Amino acid sequence: MITIEVNNRKIQANSGESVLTVLKREGIRVPTLCHLPDLFPTGACRLCVVEIEGYNGLVPSCAFQVADGMKVHTHTPRAIRARKTIIELLLSNHPDDCLYCVRNGDCDLQSLAEELGVRERRYTGEKNDYKVDTSSPSIVRDQSKCILCGKCVRVCEKIQGVSAIDFIGRGSGTYIGPAFNEGMNISSCINCGQCIVVCPTGALRERSSIKEVLDAINNREKFVVVQHAPSVSVTLGEEFGIKPGNDVIGIMTAAMRRIGFDRVFDTSFSADLTIMEEASELVERLNNGGKTPMLTSCCPGWIKFIETFYPELIDNISSCKSPQQMMGALIKSYYAEREGIDPKNIYSVAIMPCTAKKFEADRSELIHNGIADIDAVLTTRELARIIKLRGLDIRNMEPEGNDSPFGERSSAGKLFGVTGGVMEAAVRTAHFMITGKEMEEYIIKDLRGLDGIKETKVSINGMELGLAVVSGLGNARKLLDQIRNGRSDIHFIEVMTCPGGCIAGGGQPLAVDKAAIKARMKSLYDIDQEAPVRTSHSNKYIKRLYDEFLGEPLSEKSHHLLHTKYQKRDVLK
Repeated sequence: MITIEVNNRKIQANSGESVLTVLKREGIRVPTLCHLPDLFPTGACRLCVVEIEGYNGLVPSCAFQVADGMKVHTHTPRAIRARKTIIELLLSNHPDDCLYCVRNGDCDLQSLAEELGVRERRYTGEKNDYKVDTSSPSIVRDQSKCILCGKCVRVCEKIQGVSAIDFIGRGSGTYIGPAFNEGMNISSCINCGQCIVVCPTGALRERSSIKEVLDAINNREKFVVVQHAPSVSVTLGEEFGIKPGNDVIGIMTAAMRRIGFDRVFDTSFSADLTIMEEASELVERLNNGGKTPMLTSCCPGWIKFIETFYPELIDNISSCKSPQQMMGALIKSYYAEREGIDPKNIYSVAIMPCTAKKFEADRSELIHNGIADIDAVLTTRELARIIKLRGLDIRNMEPEGNDSPFGERSSAGKLFGVTGGVMEAAVRTAHFMITGKEMEEYIIKDLRGLDGIKETKVSINGMELGLAVVSGLGNARKLLDQIRNGRSDIHFIEVMTCPGGCIAGGGQPLAVDKAAIKARMKSLYDIDQEAPVRTSHSNKYIKRLYDEFLGEPLSEKSHHLLHTKYQKRDVLK
């Protein structure tokens, strides 16, 4: 430990820490637009500059290490004036369309202009004139609002290992875009939306489906059904000032009914269904010498990643559709038949934590005879916008339950929202399928938490299974490269594209820190701990579905409705 002085107050710091890290820990806020806590600092935006006695110039606190006896001054007139000037220069060529921007009221640039007292335009530059890239089914890129902070480039390269975008050009002509400045749709982008999460302005946003959904609700000929993903209920409240981690599932369901959805279903039900099929597939592979390690298939960003970068492992992917798509398929088959509704008149909406789900719903493999499993995907943020648009006060609503028959779930299905949850749920059911007995302890502690790669071994009936859980595709690369090089002690791998899993997906509330993500995670773990039904195979409504319609897991009918195939994808083709 060393001692430094900040604003004439002595504080303790660890040798090697950045000044910014120490300041944050001490509750001293210094603004930044380019800093990503888990990555090596770039000092690109220069907003975090402070004065340090003995140094002539201002020092970027994110990239400067503390030293014993250092004297730091964070909010001197000189430092504040420098920060204000930087914001003014960024605004000089920024579009003046804040009232029309999706990030209005939730924009870091806007907030800093307010904080630093920018009240007049002192600098005027030529306005950027870039064509908005709407080619992606998931992500809209508006380069005119880009401030070149580089966060999107770094998260795509360093966290996700995709490198779909990068800096192009030099000097004042620099901009950010995909290779050869082509559209995002033919880049290596996997649609995860992590670039949106870190973008401080409206330069990146999800492709909105709000208008299409509201049009369907207002169309009397359409029967509009909505499903909500496991993690959405523990994140939606944050959009309305509710503390992170609070489960608002009851009032969320009530709000969706008031919006006008005819039926509200829980995707956690089809997560249970996914486990029945996926666990059965795992057991079959283990018993019959199938390809291992088997890779989970519920995350569409991960699927596109492996199709693009590791096509030789496509046969290792489970053939199960994701819970979103399974629910969509059931709504337009089993449910339509049961209710006497023409599937063509059903408009199926999914509320998801993920922008890649928009891409998934549009995949040609999941559209049959012109009928898609899912007609529209809304992110958690988009659902919040609709709730606000309709003037609904979720704080003063009475909770309501989901509709049957797809409204009841086990807590195993709810665990899909967090990294490691799919694995825990699948092992619980695989253990039962192999032994005919329940696990003595459902929780697999080694697979919980926010570590990017987690591994353990589980013994089932004398068989030792190697299990691995990965979140963040940069971590997936590390493990897949080991598999490529001959590693063979792992039998089952769960991969989630977003670090932490769906609770930190690209469609979730923006600008959250690890504390918020941990609160979301804890909420899902608490739901599991307190639930009366904790295994997918114990969900009586799942049993009824198989008895009445599907027959059994991996049957011909379930393969037709609930499974799919994947394909090699060439970048820029």
